[in-house]
Amino acid sequence: MPHRFLLLAAVLLAMVAGAAAHLLFQAELAARLLFLLAALPVAALVARDTIRTLLGGALGVDVVALVAIAAAAAMDESFTASLIALMVAGGGALEEFAEARARRELTALVSRTPRIAHRHEGADIVDVEVAAIAAGDLLLVKPGEILPVDGVIADTAAVLDESALTGEPLPITRAVGDIARSGTVNAGGPIALRANASAEASTYAAVVRLVQSAEGERPPMVRLADQWALWFLPATLATAGAAWALAGSAERALAVLVVATPCPLILAAPVALVCGVSRAARLGVIVKGGGALERLARVRTALFDKTGTLTTGTPRITGVEPLDGFTADEVLRLAGSLEQVSQHVVAVAIVAAARAAKLDLSVPDAVVEVPGGGLSGNVGGRAVTVGSAGLLEEAGFALPTDSAAARLATAAASVSWVAIGGKVAGALLLADRIRPETPRALRELRAAGVTRIVMVTGDRAASAAAVAATLGLDAVHADLTPEGKIEAVRGERPCLMIGDGINDAPALAAADVGVAMGARGAAAAAEAADVVLLVDRIDRIAGAIAAAKRARAIAIESMAIGMGLSALAMAAAAAGYLPPVWGAILQEGIDVAVILNALRALRGPTPSAMPAAAGVPRVLEDHGGLRVLMERMRRAADRIGSDEPVTVEDLRAIGDDMTTLLLPHQVAEERDTFPILARRLGGHDPLGAMTRMHEEITHLATRFNAILDAMDTTIAPAEARELRRLLYVLDAVIALHLAAEEELLAQAEEAG
Repeated sequence: MPHRFLLLAAVLLAMVAGAAAHLLFQAELAARLLFLLAALPVAALVARDTIRTLLGGALGVDVVALVAIAAAAAMDESFTASLIALMVAGGGALEEFAEARARRELTALVSRTPRIAHRHEGADIVDVEVAAIAAGDLLLVKPGEILPVDGVIADTAAVLDESALTGEPLPITRAVGDIARSGTVNAGGPIALRANASAEASTYAAVVRLVQSAEGERPPMVRLADQWALWFLPATLATAGAAWALAGSAERALAVLVVATPCPLILAAPVALVCGVSRAARLGVIVKGGGALERLARVRTALFDKTGTLTTGTPRITGVEPLDGFTADEVLRLAGSLEQVSQHVVAVAIVAAARAAKLDLSVPDAVVEVPGGGLSGNVGGRAVTVGSAGLLEEAGFALPTDSAAARLATAAASVSWVAIGGKVAGALLLADRIRPETPRALRELRAAGVTRIVMVTGDRAASAAAVAATLGLDAVHADLTPEGKIEAVRGERPCLMIGDGINDAPALAAADVGVAMGARGAAAAAEAADVVLLVDRIDRIAGAIAAAKRARAIAIESMAIGMGLSALAMAAAAAGYLPPVWGAILQEGIDVAVILNALRALRGPTPSAMPAAAGVPRVLEDHGGLRVLMERMRRAADRIGSDEPVTVEDLRAIGDDMTTLLLPHQVAEERDTFPILARRLGGHDPLGAMTRMHEEITHLATRFNAILDAMDTTIAPAEARELRRLLYVLDAVIALHLAAEEELLAQAEEAG
C-alpha cells in the first residue's frame, strides 16, 4: 500500500483511539497524546515537503497547515491539530491514488519491446534474452515478430513493416544483404537476421534514449494550488497576527490559522482533476495524472501524425492507368493474379481490387520475389512484374516520363508499376484512406478550443499535402525524421501531439501533451505519451480536452469557493466568534462542500453503442460491400464509350447488385436503424435529408435498371450517355450518403 495511504490509516487509527480514550475512559492525557500522535507524522511530512519546496525556489501553500498544526500543538489544542492532520493526509492519499490509478491502466499497453530472441547455436535454435545478443549472432525472426536488434538479412528476402519507425504505411521488401532495423515487424515468412549490433546499440534503443532526452526538456508543472499561496499565505499570517495583536488572544490567532488551513486548496484540485481523469477514461482515454490533465486543458495547437492516425494505415487501389496497347482490366487482372501468392499489404490491396472488379484471376507460376519490393512470374504464359519504380528500372524497364499515367503516378500517394511481356503496361495507384471519424474529430477539436491543426509526418510531401488539403489543416510538415518532428513540436507551443508509431515517440515526449494511439500503436509511443487512446478513434481526444477544461475550471471554482468561505470564517475567528475546535469543524464542513462541488467534474455524456435492434454492425458491413460496388460502377462508367467498352452483361450485373444489396440495405435502414437513430439525435425529423437521399438513390437505380431492361446486346450512343451519367451520379450520391450516415451514427453514439 502506498505510504500516503498508510499515513492516512495511521492518522485515523490514532484519532479513533484518542476519541475512545476521551469518551469511554475519560483518560484526557492519553487522549491528548494520541491526538498529537495523529498530527505529528503529518506535520513531519509537510515540513519535509515545505523545505524541499523552499529549496526549489518556491513557496508551498501547505506551510499554512504546518503552522496551524504546530500552533495547535503548542496551545494544547491536540484534537484541532489532529483534525488538520486528517485533512492534509486525506488530500495526499487522494492525490497519490489518482496518479497510481491513471498509470496502472497503461501496463498492458507497454509490451512491444521484444525480450526474447531465437538464436542459431550450431544445429539448434535457442531462445535467449535480447540483452544477450551480440554482433555476429545469427537469429531467427518468426512471422509477426519484431526484429530485436539491427542486422543484415541473411538468407531470403524479408517483407518488413517499418511503419512504426518511418510512418510509411506500405511494407517493403529487404533483399539478402540489406540492413534491417530493430523495431520493425516481420510481415512475411521466417527470416534469418545476422545481428550487426547489440540491443543497446540498435535503432530501437536509440529512439528510446531520444524520448528520454526530449522528455527531460519539458518544463516542470507547478501545482495550481501553489499559485494561490503567493497571496493566501501572507493574508492568513497577517490576519492571525492582527487578531493576536488587537485582541491580545493567541487563541484567536490559532482559530484564524485553523479555519485558514488550506484544505480547499489541498483537496479541491486533486479531487476535480482525478474526476477529470476518470471522465476521460470513460471515453476510452487514459490521462497519466492530474498534471497531464492540466496541460491538456491549456493546449491551443494539435499536431497529428498522418499514417495510422489521420488515415487508416491500410492502402487501397484508387486507379488503374494502362499505357498504350493495354487495357485497365488486363493490367489489373494480371497483376492481381501474380500478387495472389504474396501476403504483402500492397499485394492484398491489388488482389482485392481485382476481385471487386470480378476479374478472372489465374494461378501464376515461376514466381520469385524481386529484391527491392515486388514480384515477377508467369501468368497464363505471359511474363509479369509488379513493383516499385526502382524495381522495374533495375530490371531494365524504361518507365514513361511524359504520359498521363506518369503524371498521375507522381501525384499519387503510392504506386505499383506493372510490366507485361517485357513492356511497361501501366500503373496501379494506391492511397491510404482517411479515417471516417477524422473530419468530425478535427471539427470537435476546434470546438473544444484548438485553434491550429498541423500534420507532421515522415511520408512523402505530395501524399501529405493531399490529405492536408482534404481535411483543411492549417499547416503540413512532410518528409520528417523523428528529430524533425521534435523541431516541429517545439515551434508550436502550447500543443498536443498525436501519433501511433515508434517514430512518433520522441515528438510525443517533447510536446506539452503527447497522445498515443494505444489501441494499435507502439509501446514506445504509449510510454512517452501523457495521454493514451485505448480505442482506435481519434475523435475521443476532443472529449478528453473538454473533460480536462471542465475539471480545471471546477478545480479553480472549488478553490475560489473554499477560499471565500475560509476568508469569512477567518474574519469571524479574528473577531472572536469562532473558537479553534469549532473552526476546525467548520473547516471540515467547507471541505465537504468543496469536494462535493469538485465531484461535478465526473458529469458529462458518455458514448454508448446503439441498441442491437438498430443493426449497426450489419449497416457498416453493408457499407463495405457498397464501396466495392461503387468501385465497379466507376470503372464501368469510365469504360462506356472508351476503347475498352463495357458489355451489357457487365452493366446488368451491376444493376442486379443494386437490386440485391443497395435497395434492401436502404429498406432495412428505414425500418430498423433510422427510427432509433432519430430518437437518439432528437429534434424535428433529424433524418429527413437521409431519407430524401434514399429516395433519390432508389429513383436513379430504378432508372438505370429500366434502361437496361429495354436494351438488347448493344448500347446506343444516347443510352451510353445516360447510363454513364447515372453511374457517376449514383457513385457521388451513395458516397455522400455513406459518409453522412456514418457521421450521424457517431453523433448518436455521443448523444447516447
